[in-house]
Amino acid sequence: MSENISIYTPDSNDCTELPLADERVAAGFPSPAEDYASQSLDLNRELIKNPASTFYARVSGLSMVDEGINDGDLLVIDKSIEPQDGALAVCYVDGEFTLKRFHRHADYGLLMPANKEFRPIKVTAENDFIIWGIVTYVIKKV
Repeated sequence: MSENISIYTPDSNDCTELPLADERVAAGFPSPAEDYASQSLDLNRELIKNPASTFYARVSGLSMVDEGINDGDLLVIDKSIEPQDGALAVCYVDGEFTLKRFHRHADYGLLMPANKEFRPIKVTAENDFIIWGIVTYVIKKV
């Protein structure tokens, strides 16, 4: 069908605070940089709002590359978020997980890839289908 997605549970008991630079990093013209950081940031606290319902998953496949989501990227998925039309969702369809944009129609759902090599997936009452969770962050290696 599409990707195989491996699901992981975050360890919210571990707190790893890393230094946070006082200044923002300019993506336009350079600005003077500080040589030190006086704040700290814990990525668990930053990325996980609902620990009991949040999971990580690693993407396997290329169906979402036109949205900048590549094979091997790490997703932060919150199962407690109510799916909205157009949400980036991890869906379970007929025994397989897939990552797509979910679009709600009157009597069916449409799972839209972001790669013209892949076809949309139409889901109806005949499919075994759930929106497993909503992607809140994509973490990638550069």
